[in-house]
Amino acid sequence: MPGLSFPARDRHCRLSASLAMNNSTMAALGRSCLYLRRRGVAGGFRFLSVSAVHRKILDAATLPDRTVPHYQQTKTSSLLSLQWPQPPRNILLMPKLSAPRVTIKAIEFAKHIYNNYPGLNLVFESHIANDIHETLTFPVYTTDPIQAPTLFAKKIDLVTTMGGDGTILRAASLFSMHNSVPPILSFSMGTLGFLGEWKFGEYKRAWRECYMSGCSVTVEDLVDPHTRAAVAGAQLSGDNNDFLPLSAWDSVRGNGQCMGLSRTSKILLRNRLRVGIYDSQGRNINEQLLPTSTAEPDLGPPVSNLMKPPYLHAINEVSIDRGSHPHLAIIDIYVNGHFLTEAVADGILISTPTGSTAYSLSAGGSIVHPLVKSLLITPISPRSLSFRPLVLPLHTKVVLKLSKRNRGRELPVSIDGKRRVGVTIGMEVRVEGERLEKGVDGWRGGVPCVIRASSTKGGDPGGIAEDDDSWVGGLNGLLKFNYPFGEPVEEL
Repeated sequence: MPGLSFPARDRHCRLSASLAMNNSTMAALGRSCLYLRRRGVAGGFRFLSVSAVHRKILDAATLPDRTVPHYQQTKTSSLLSLQWPQPPRNILLMPKLSAPRVTIKAIEFAKHIYNNYPGLNLVFESHIANDIHETLTFPVYTTDPIQAPTLFAKKIDLVTTMGGDGTILRAASLFSMHNSVPPILSFSMGTLGFLGEWKFGEYKRAWRECYMSGCSVTVEDLVDPHTRAAVAGAQLSGDNNDFLPLSAWDSVRGNGQCMGLSRTSKILLRNRLRVGIYDSQGRNINEQLLPTSTAEPDLGPPVSNLMKPPYLHAINEVSIDRGSHPHLAIIDIYVNGHFLTEAVADGILISTPTGSTAYSLSAGGSIVHPLVKSLLITPISPRSLSFRPLVLPLHTKVVLKLSKRNRGRELPVSIDGKRRVGVTIGMEVRVEGERLEKGVDGWRGGVPCVIRASSTKGGDPGGIAEDDDSWVGGLNGLLKFNYPFGEPVEEL
């Protein structure tokens, strides 16, 4: 074969393509028929491996159901430890929209995963899959935007975002109708990136640590039922190794030894808000919420075509504002059933600690650490200067009612800026913090975000200094805390 002329190779490859052969035979022929002359182009060649057979978009509904990870509490950290009971298989990649540079990086990342981590299924939103699948030598998965919010919740093990805070927000919004959200591994490639934990140049290390997290743990720290069973099996076999490797990860190239519990990825469960919109008769109308932008088609259609949840989730905030009307909005605010105030302002924000550095911060709200279980009420340009931002316990129930003094106007309500509906006099917006609960099947609630390991050495034995490192760094680096005024003074 190596000595054959190009016409002879061409004839041989055409003949082999017409035969019914098994995969190993076809792979051998593919290596022999390395190039084919591209007809009509002098000196043109194409790789046989880049064929139409591989450039497929497959239905994500055929994927296995998601693997739900365990989140373990440790004595040395207020964050949780990510433990996969088996390797994640279905990975949703979400690059920033309308950013060709980021799309190229997403393709690079996808190729790295496919070539080095066998058995993984790469999933994209439908419009992105249509744009990039021709550039890949392997199939990708997607689904119709109508089905995406429901199907992704059943199938996706892990979400990887590449962009700014808006991309993370988009990822969380895909799961806004569900209590359980897959872990989100975020790469900061956007404008601000306050929530993005990793630089894209670190993607190989970041991905490996997240994917391998839990593949082997120290015997003394095994606490989950599935790992206790592994300990029992090892003790019966007389195996006294310090680590118990799980063979499901053995196919990873260059695996070597698993990292152990001290190298598991840290998880920050970011609280969300539960939001319900009710009409003047007290009926829930969440199904009337519409996506705010056609640029994000995979948020799906009105909720009515999928399900009718009593509430939706917001990771940043719920806002009600005066919209295009020239007059200030007049909103009655109730806290745990008690009347608080009649707010006359451009609008009202109910925010999470995560959202405290978003719209609420711009409106003069407090900055709240994401581990503080709370919600914030922030007025937008209030008429009365005595109305100051409030921080309330997480489980506080807040109700916003449109006052009759609004002159019959319809005001827009927005959930994370992704879904919007108009409310009129007599309608209510009911908001409370989502509960984070640990049950038999693990943690429920919140958005689990993979946090990069702190560079702090010899910190507080309680782990508080290490946990705060990235958050404090974000305040200093992005919000410019303690940034000097004027020109920096040159040292003599």
